[in-house]
Amino acid sequence: MSSPVPESGTGVKKHIPFVPESMEMKEFTLRAVLLGLLMTIVLGAANAYLGLRAGITIAATYPAAVIAMAAMRAWKGSLLEENIARTAGSIGESVAAGAIFTLPAFVLAKAWPSFRPGDAYWKSTALIMVGSILGVLFISLVRRGMVEDPELPFPESLAASEIHKAGQRGAQAAKYLFWNIGVGGVVYILGKFGLFAADTDLHVGVGSLGHSQVRLGTTGNTHVLATGGTTVFAAPSVSPAYLGVGYIIGVKLASIQFAGSVLAWGLMVPLLIFFLGPQLKAYIPADTPDNWATMADAVWRYIVRPIAVGGMLVGAAFTLFKMRASLTAGLGKAFADLRQSAEQQAKLPRTERYMSSKIVFGLIALMFVLMCLLYIKISGLVWPAILAAVVMILVGFFFATVSGNLVGFIGSSNNPISGLTLSTLLIAALLMVALGVSGTSGVAAVLGVAAVVCVSSAVAGELLQDFKVGYILGGTPKMIQSAELIAVVVASLVMYWPLMLLHEGSIRAGGVGFGGAELPAPQAGLMATLALGIVGHDMAWPLVVVGILFGIAMIMMQVKSPMLVAVGMYLPFGTTFAIFVGGVFRTLGDWVANRRGFNSAQKARVENAGVLVASGLIAGEALLGLVWAGLQFVPSWGAPNHPPQIFSDPSYLVGGMIVLAGLAALMIFVPVSAAGDPNEPAPPTAMM
Repeated sequence: MSSPVPESGTGVKKHIPFVPESMEMKEFTLRAVLLGLLMTIVLGAANAYLGLRAGITIAATYPAAVIAMAAMRAWKGSLLEENIARTAGSIGESVAAGAIFTLPAFVLAKAWPSFRPGDAYWKSTALIMVGSILGVLFISLVRRGMVEDPELPFPESLAASEIHKAGQRGAQAAKYLFWNIGVGGVVYILGKFGLFAADTDLHVGVGSLGHSQVRLGTTGNTHVLATGGTTVFAAPSVSPAYLGVGYIIGVKLASIQFAGSVLAWGLMVPLLIFFLGPQLKAYIPADTPDNWATMADAVWRYIVRPIAVGGMLVGAAFTLFKMRASLTAGLGKAFADLRQSAEQQAKLPRTERYMSSKIVFGLIALMFVLMCLLYIKISGLVWPAILAAVVMILVGFFFATVSGNLVGFIGSSNNPISGLTLSTLLIAALLMVALGVSGTSGVAAVLGVAAVVCVSSAVAGELLQDFKVGYILGGTPKMIQSAELIAVVVASLVMYWPLMLLHEGSIRAGGVGFGGAELPAPQAGLMATLALGIVGHDMAWPLVVVGILFGIAMIMMQVKSPMLVAVGMYLPFGTTFAIFVGGVFRTLGDWVANRRGFNSAQKARVENAGVLVASGLIAGEALLGLVWAGLQFVPSWGAPNHPPQIFSDPSYLVGGMIVLAGLAALMIFVPVSAAGDPNEPAPPTAMM
């Protein structure tokens, strides 16, 4: 991070960007924008495939930053051109996330007759485009307060800015970054080739099925409940990316998130397994295989996760309440800007120049009108569609802001967009039910609201991350906004096609498309199930209410971030465990630095090197993850013709633990080795 220095005559610290605000350099150029648009199409399509297959997407910020830096250095471009190219190139991943989480739900819920172009292209494109543009506009209104909030570490923004700055500093800084890009990529790909197992489940008995029981009364009472079963715990994923994110955000934030997973998998799932064990098959989907690992996953997915959604609803409201001052200030600045003339805008420092608030509010009004028309067309209803558009504007702004706040804490890679969308879907579905809307038209209206909010939230979080990178590097906010608007329009126009090709290709190969074994689309399936359940009056509301009460209890207990706890409950245990382990590695590195008696200058160099190491590991896995996703399109490579494995049954306890220990040594001792001479002056620190 650029260094803060005291303002003259005050004790207030002023942010100093990497490129001074007084310096003019090439930024918004044709080559930067075109490179960004090419990356947003390619990276967005690859993430669409990965998300439909595995239910996750990989942050495109890092590969976009590395590609932009390499291309611009070859073309002798500027640092700010690199930033514009990365900004435009990374947004495709967020557009893809919004698309894959919601568009297949229209097909799965039978709201659309098919996903062929004649039935779905214009609807899909309109929903994605409206949501994407609104995401850019919403976060533009509150960008200032959130970007400058010292409580938000923005781990991925920090990592991306370090990638750009490393190219400017020369070999000393670049070696920590690029060597570890290689390490992260090699570790990821070796795991895919079966050298070691990156994940494993630990089976733990909770009682003994057929023997355990709970007596519902005093001794001698005949009311006895048969109990017992087996639950599972996931070991930390051997993931350079997850470990790197944990290292950057630190152990405190990682612990709060991990606490949610511990509550889910250490309390709720074992408790439910214990009591439901003998009758569990009656409470989970009929097509779930009869094994305890799958049963435990079903309990978490269909019982615990709705509780987490209730917690996220409360956490989201509480997050906005805590942010009320910065949000009010941001909105106040946006309204104040309406009175500024073009001449006054031109006199502002380059790093303070934003897109005119008149344009932002005008575009929001235009999007509202387009949404009304779109919802009327999709649902065939008039007043319910207009009311749905009003709800979308209000809820969309709410969750776009919450999404930005979450990205500030944990990065866009771990932003629970599907959880925010589920919350939106609940609100929209209740509204439709209250209006007496039912059937296919009601389901279509509910999914339409959810789709726009989902894309809006995903884009808003990514754009705030890009704003933070620009803030660190010294980019011009107006240029970043313009690049994002162009990129989301282009991404919206093309994002339907990879989804259609995958869906139709699966059907032609004998599959069922969305929802089948090849394209399970788990989030979209859950959206379709909830929409059908609520509009059809078949929803387990007690679970959501329990989550709401749990969220209120966390607030009463003064938990620092109820939202992060609920997010931890919603994310897989192995993911949050790995992030927590990365935070522990950071703490161990700090302990070693203290034991060696490093002064503040040496600790600053250790900190910078550590962020570069973590950033490299994240970028390496992201790059190779996208390459791996692309290779799945090759018939001889993807399923069922899997690539050759080094070991047919790779080990986690031997191979995985050795790799994890090696990554621990790398992340602890390589930064410590960069401490340097205690007499050298301290560099600008990389962290807030």
